[in-house]
Amino acid sequence: MTTQLQSAAATAKHAGPPLWLPASLYTVLFIAGLVPVTMFGGLPYWPGPWEPAAVITHFFQTQAPRVLTCIFLQIGATICLGLFTAVVVSRLHFLGVRAAGVHIALFGGFLTVFDGLVSAFSTWASINPAVAASAPVLLGLYYFGFALGGPGFSMPMGLLMAGVSATSAFRKLLPKWLIVLGLLLAAAGELSFFYFLSPKLLFLIPLTRFPGFIWIVAVGFLMPNRRPNQGSPGTSPIQ
Repeated sequence: MTTQLQSAAATAKHAGPPLWLPASLYTVLFIAGLVPVTMFGGLPYWPGPWEPAAVITHFFQTQAPRVLTCIFLQIGATICLGLFTAVVVSRLHFLGVRAAGVHIALFGGFLTVFDGLVSAFSTWASINPAVAASAPVLLGLYYFGFALGGPGFSMPMGLLMAGVSATSAFRKLLPKWLIVLGLLLAAAGELSFFYFLSPKLLFLIPLTRFPGFIWIVAVGFLMPNRRPNQGSPGTSPIQ
């Protein structure tokens, strides 16, 4: 009993929600949002930016309920990503990390959330009957929303992954495989910037997003939530 009390006194627990919860909700809600507009929801599918203008306009003019369900769920997912960002940065500070990578992760995560929300709001506007009736306006909102939800997602998300992975590597807070995965996905996210110059690089966006679900959930479960109390050995922060 004495040993257990001494062990509890020697460690402190992070005062915050469990990190796995927003990570898991983000993953579940985003994937659920894809169901109505992919093969699971029936034809036609959500059109990609390579589709002819007539295909894009027809989809948003005729599939408003499916689009609304998608963006409603994905807005919820985006909020969960923001909560994950706030909690993981707080957790890294709690664990003694004071490196610039923590602030890079914060910037990347919140920028991803901002871009995702604006993308969803512009898509919501595009299915309004008064807006959808004008093909040029609808197309403008579609490409604007894609820019924010495509490269506008993968580039800042890469910063979140890089910031968390790099700082965790210094303190050995996460398994090596997870750190390597995060850094590789971060590189794919930053390289997706070149999609604007070459549409052939479109694959870098889903490459960042979908394996990113594995990364974020794994971080949620594997990031430590306890540290030695101040004055215990091994508590010096990274400067």
